Amino acid sequence: MARQLIESALTTRAARGSLAPGFHWRGIDREVHLGYRKTRRGGRWLVRWYQQGEKSYKRIDLGEADDVFEDGTLDYYAAVEAAKEAVKSARRKIAARAAGPAVTVRLAVEQYLEARNARRSTVEDREVKADATSTLTKHVLRQKALCDTPLDGLTEAMLVDWRTSIDPTLKGTTRRRILNDFKAALNAMYRKERRRLGAELGEIIKIGLSAEEIGIEQAEVARDNQILDDDMIRQIVVAAFETDDDLGRMVLCLAATGARFSQIRRMKVRDDQLSLRRLLVPHSRKGRNKAAGYSPIRIGEDVIDALRPAITGRRADEAMLERWRLKPTGPGVWIRDRRGGWTSAAEMTRQWAAICEKLGLEGIVPYSLRHSSIVRGIASGLPIRLVAAMHDTSVAMIEKHYSRWIVEGLEDMAAGAIIPLHSKAA
Repeated sequence: MARQLIESALTTRAARGSLAPGFHWRGIDREVHLGYRKTRRGGRWLVRWYQQGEKSYKRIDLGEADDVFEDGTLDYYAAVEAAKEAVKSARRKIAARAAGPAVTVRLAVEQYLEARNARRSTVEDREVKADATSTLTKHVLRQKALCDTPLDGLTEAMLVDWRTSIDPTLKGTTRRRILNDFKAALNAMYRKERRRLGAELGEIIKIGLSAEEIGIEQAEVARDNQILDDDMIRQIVVAAFETDDDLGRMVLCLAATGARFSQIRRMKVRDDQLSLRRLLVPHSRKGRNKAAGYSPIRIGEDVIDALRPAITGRRADEAMLERWRLKPTGPGVWIRDRRGGWTSAAEMTRQWAAICEKLGLEGIVPYSLRHSSIVRGIASGLPIRLVAAMHDTSVAMIEKHYSRWIVEGLEDMAAGAIIPLHSKAA
């Protein structure tokens, strides 16, 4: 049991000045004492508290008292606040260790990757690893000192050191993706173990992994060369059908809906509502707790004609778009084996590259069809809210990435509202 405390006057410099050299204490909470160690050249603050489980006092140094200098020192009231925070943090760490093994950075990253891989495998209907697996393994898990750090011991300085160590020659978007994956891993564990880890960890992660602090640009706005005019999109669609009908239907759906590849590949035959001249595009699974749903997208007669032979006579729960699976019959010889749904955007990479080379479209990616669809909606004068809903995104993201085209579209609309205001002009 804690012994009786003999308190000293510590609140003012004058009171501390009259004390004899040595340790002096003052109670600030039950079994928590603010300490002052008097020396010939001033003094230092410390705190001690009684640890019931160990039946002994624990002690932490807080810093220099403001006896001589004020810069970087603590007065009595600042020392009291620092003492309370120090004891609260220390008690939480002790309780966390008693509750089980330490929650380390490595454990946070490994559990995050396990969840990401499971989710990706469910989406792809096969065993597959998420892209974050290779990047976090290379840039985080290979740093033993960082990975062995318990989360309750993680500091802002550690995270700043890590984020500044990311290879500066990597593209800004790549560095940002690495940083965001690491931040997501730490935040996921923090949410899971927040009672053990304390409220300040969330702020440490937020500030320590701030991309802006090291000049990593925000996600790039849609580049001019990725916005294709209608004639160019038609040429791409025609070239895709000339290459392969299955590829042609995929490219046509991407262009007609502006959806992501992952959304189109998940569509079922039942999502073709051709009699209503529309497709039901499933919402993306991006983000946490994303609610399941669909966006109805109107389509033209050309899209209907292209899709009808691909879905006629098939079950409602089958994949809307399929492609041939090949099997080897000898060295370098492949033949068609069976048909099945698309599984990965990589399956169209080689053929897409050939089409772009044929049409002289260097650097164009399939995602340009989505960019172009969004800009087409804006240029047509559709409300930004409707454009966002049709493309399963937010108004904020539309305004952020496509602000130039919004301004140009609104400028044309504003010009139509001009009326003569001066009598001579009327």
